[in-house]
Formats: sequence, C-alpha cells, structure tokens
Amino acid sequence: MYTLAIYLYAWAVKLVAPFHKKAGRMVRGQRQTWHCLRSKIEQGGRYIWFHASSLGEFEQGRPMMEEIRRRYPQYKILLTFFSPSGYEVRKDYPGADVICYLPFDTKRNVRRFLDATHPEMAVFIKYEFWSHYLTALKRRGVPTYIISAIFRKNQLFFRWYGAGYRKVLGCFDRLFVQDAPSAELLSRYGITNVSVCGDTRFDRVTEVRSRAKAIPEIEKFTAAAAEAPAVTLVAGSSWPQDEALLIPYFNAHPELKLIIAPHEIHEEHLRAIEAQLKRPFVRLSQAAVQGVEGKDCVIIDCFGLLSSVYRYGRIAYIGGGFGAGIHNVLEAAVYGMPVVFGPNYRKFKEAHDLIAAGGGFSVATPEAFAAQMDEWLTYTEALAAAGECAGSYVQASIGATEQIMCELEGESLFKKSL
Repeated sequence: MYTLAIYLYAWAVKLVAPFHKKAGRMVRGQRQTWHCLRSKIEQGGRYIWFHASSLGEFEQGRPMMEEIRRRYPQYKILLTFFSPSGYEVRKDYPGADVICYLPFDTKRNVRRFLDATHPEMAVFIKYEFWSHYLTALKRRGVPTYIISAIFRKNQLFFRWYGAGYRKVLGCFDRLFVQDAPSAELLSRYGITNVSVCGDTRFDRVTEVRSRAKAIPEIEKFTAAAAEAPAVTLVAGSSWPQDEALLIPYFNAHPELKLIIAPHEIHEEHLRAIEAQLKRPFVRLSQAAVQGVEGKDCVIIDCFGLLSSVYRYGRIAYIGGGFGAGIHNVLEAAVYGMPVVFGPNYRKFKEAHDLIAAGGGFSVATPEAFAAQMDEWLTYTEALAAAGECAGSYVQASIGATEQIMCELEGESLFKKSL
C-alpha cells in the first residue's frame, strides 16, 4: 500500500509539473540528482548523509552539520532536500559537499541512491520517515538517526491502523526527540532507544543572533523612532491576513513604528501593502536614495535579512497564523522581545512554550491584537517583562546539538575517528 501511494504521488507531481511552479522544480531537480551524484560524489569519500524536508528542517540540522565538520573534517556532508523551498534557497550552502534533491522513495531509487553515495551515517531531521530509505539503511547496517523529532498521538504511527507504518521507527538506531511527552508516547509502543535532547533550532537562532548583520538604513530608522519616542514593531513573514490585522492598528497609532517583511515580495503583494498604509513609508531597496527621515514604516522587499532585522524591534509579529501555520518565532524571541502570532500554532511546540513562559501571545481578532498592543504601549514595564520572558526561554533551551554530539561520540562511527 505504501509503495503504491509513493508511485501515485510521484505520478501526480509529474502530471501537474507543467502547470505548477513548485512541482516543476521538484521534477527537474530530481532528474538532476543522478548527474549530481555521478559528478560530485568522490570515490572512497566518507559521507554522512543529512536529509531535510525543507528550509526549516535544514536550519534545525545545520548546527549539527557544522559541528561534525568542525570536529571530524575527514567526513564529507551529503545534504538532500525533498522540497524546492529548501533546495532552491540552500543549494549553494558551503557547509555541505554535495547538495541535491532526494529521489522519490521507491525501491529502485533507494537502491540507486545508496549505491551511489555509500553513506557511513544517516541523519533525518524532525519529520522525515521514508520507509524504503530507512529499511534499506537498516539492512545495510548504516547507523541512522533522527534529530529534533517530535511525536503526537494523532500521528499515523499511533493510530489503530498505523502499526505497519510504525515499524519504520524501528529502523533508527536512536531517536533524539524534543520533549519528554514524545519519549513517553514512543515508550508506550515499545520504542525505548530515545533520548530527550531538545530542539537544535535554539542553538541555530542563538548563533544567527551572534552574526546578525548591521543594516544602516534600519539603524537610522529605529534611532529616529527612539527619539520620537516610539516603539518599533517588526512584522516578519507576513501574509495578507496578518497585514489586514496589524496595518489598521499601525495607521491609528503614531507612537508605533513598523518594519514589515512580507513572506512574499512580488510586486503585487508589495503594492497591496502600500495601498493599506496611511502613514509615510519606504521600501528598503529605495531607502538609500529616498532616506528614512520622516518615514513611519519600512517595507523589507528582499530576502535574507529578516533574522537580522528583528534585532531592531521591541515587539515582533510572526506571520502565518491565519493560514497553514506560523513561521519561525524563535528568530525573534532570541532578541528578548515579546512575540505575537495568529491562532494557528497548534503544531508548534515552541509557540506553546513561549506562551507558557510569558513571552508569546496569540491573537485571533483585530480586537485582541489591539488590546495587547494597547497594554504594551501604555505600560512599558509590561512590554519589558514580556521581552525578558521570551529571551530567557530561548537561553534556557540551548544545548541540544552538544547533547546529541556527546551521545553520537559514544557510537562506533565516531569512536573510529577519535
């Protein structure tokens, strides 16, 4: 049944590829995988294979990849992605020796892939459970792990009909999970080779903060805001539903300044944002020429700066909570500012934990958003306290990468290298 589902999925992707940009990239990318492996895999090279579904999972795995490269330079890193949204952004990542799409999980593809790469260890990140790949790795005796995993009782593995698929969890030599409830759930089904190590994303966002870029135009903008005095709100990865919530409030409150970094920066979306703004604004790409003097809003119309932009805010709004799910809240919380997001955060442990810690706030209506913002703009001590709670939560959660590495260094693969 699983094999049939994979073939049907692959067929469907190929069918829509001519009409669907993301599907087209996936099909073309997977075709290029075999050429990539033939041309880049070195005969006799010792490869550790990391697989990330998309960009978020890559960021979780990145601290471990870079730590392995630092401690064990004799190993090469093979990095695969399933989604174009990960591969297209990180295909030139210098921390890996070979980067490609992962071919669909058919037995033929699995055999070709593993015969071409001969990994000495495999690391899957968070949510990837490809049955044929995992079964073949176990059969070949390749040590296989999953890191920063999280499990919930409503997942397929734990349903009354999920016993067959649950067998894939037995293919991992060890499962490094984020929290105790995940470990407890697995233990109910006899899976005990589990270590609770937390989430490696905390290590990543802490490192990113230490390397944040200075953005001169934003520095001038926030310096002027501080003199006003005004509070700067950074809205990251916003969607139209988020903008409909926060822009009207911004328009009505001159004591608030806004930096908005939309998730999509095509011209139509940028113009839609500008049409809603009733106060002076400038796009970042035009700020060097037009200047930021007298502007109340800066629109970030380029990619790659958001994690650095957060450093200039006092409050963060994270988009996506009125759609498929919120984006990365930790990128903002690491700077010690309260984080606001929409109601769809159920699957995001860090959002629940931030709320419990007093540094995260979910709003479902414009009225709820306005009430929260009114409180912070009126009582600055409440704003400072919420920011401190967010920052403390992140600082208390770092260290997962080191815990995982300590356990792996007890395994035979790394013992040979010591």
